[in-house]
Amino acid sequence: MNKVTSKQPVNPDPSATISFQQPFQDASELDAYVRQAARNMIQQAIDLEVQEFLDAHAGRVDAQGRRYVVRNGHLPERQFLVAAGPVQVRQPRVRDTSPNREDRVVFNPKLLPRYLRRSKAVDEMIPWLYLKGISTSDFPIALQSIFGESVKSMGDNTVVRLKEKWTAEYEAWNKRDLRGKNYVYFWVDGIHVNVRLEEQADKNQCILVIMGATADGQKELVAVADGYRESEASWTAVLQDLKHRGLEVNPKLAVGDGALGFWAALRKSMPATKEQRCWFHKTANVLDWMPKCLKGKAKHAIHEIWMSPTKAKAEKAIAFFQATYEAKYPKAVECLLKDRDELMAFYDFPAEHWVHLRTGNPIESSFSTIRLRHRKTKGSGSRRTSLAMMFKLAESASKTWKRLKDYEKLEFVAKGCTFKDGELQQDVA
Repeated sequence: MNKVTSKQPVNPDPSATISFQQPFQDASELDAYVRQAARNMIQQAIDLEVQEFLDAHAGRVDAQGRRYVVRNGHLPERQFLVAAGPVQVRQPRVRDTSPNREDRVVFNPKLLPRYLRRSKAVDEMIPWLYLKGISTSDFPIALQSIFGESVKSMGDNTVVRLKEKWTAEYEAWNKRDLRGKNYVYFWVDGIHVNVRLEEQADKNQCILVIMGATADGQKELVAVADGYRESEASWTAVLQDLKHRGLEVNPKLAVGDGALGFWAALRKSMPATKEQRCWFHKTANVLDWMPKCLKGKAKHAIHEIWMSPTKAKAEKAIAFFQATYEAKYPKAVECLLKDRDELMAFYDFPAEHWVHLRTGNPIESSFSTIRLRHRKTKGSGSRRTSLAMMFKLAESASKTWKRLKDYEKLEFVAKGCTFKDGELQQDVA
């Protein structure tokens, strides 16, 4: 006769089964306590899940009232990795003795799926460590120092499988449908890296990246592609690919460094999009033509231009800079004036968004981790692997991207409303 087990109360307090009289002597004792507490809580949760499954099928009985679905010992002990370290648990075995095989039910645990070896937190930590600079050869040591001897075999193979997975994810993402997408702003950048993107190493290869702001103020990664230098042809291919995949609405403004071939490509592919040069890069370019003793004063003068509350005052600040430095440093003044209109484009957009639009900082700061990772990379990588890594780095960085300030104003921008010195000039109704 199958014995019917009664439901056992689950004690949520792990310390109920762990007792200690003396303070912890060192960190290892504390780690052991934490792992034991985690083991007890997980074991209790597994037992509860099994019991709930048995209770759900308590009505399945034979003619004598004996249950068909019962516990039948335990499965072999399993070890898996959680944030607290490696833990061992035993899952009760569940058996359905119904005479009709087709009616039998199978217990599929949700907490511990059959092939689970690591918790989600650990799975997310492994690519994070790699993307932040831990090399493949250093993985066993790094993981062993965190989780102990039991995970010393993890590392090389794990990263290889991750790279294959990232490549598949990138290729799927790079073919996604963009129909219905409406990006109000673009930030663009070209990132030069020290890995091979083609079969023949070429120092002129770089990664072309576009970040966009949607009409609800959310920043999104729009494109990650490889190109030759930052040429017009390479950027044209990126923009045309976006349009080919369904991007019909052109952004209202694009922000980037003035040296990019992006601008020539933008004028051909998205002629209605306004151009905003990055003041951070422009300041650095102008100061390159100034002597060291004057750079501090000149930088303050440039700062007065882009921080002016109105376009008219910004023009006066430009005139002052020109009158002050043109005689002795004409190259510096020429560098400032050649992109004059493009430097002032942000005045035609909401003042609340100026902090996002005057510089390329939204994309520059986000992709600083990419440059860090590639400084850590040794040797060359294939084109597909490098692009996949870039994509995952950008995806990781996107988790920290903040919504645009006063994003409600984007609705007016998207509708084509007129702004002057950051103020709305017409009734949107």
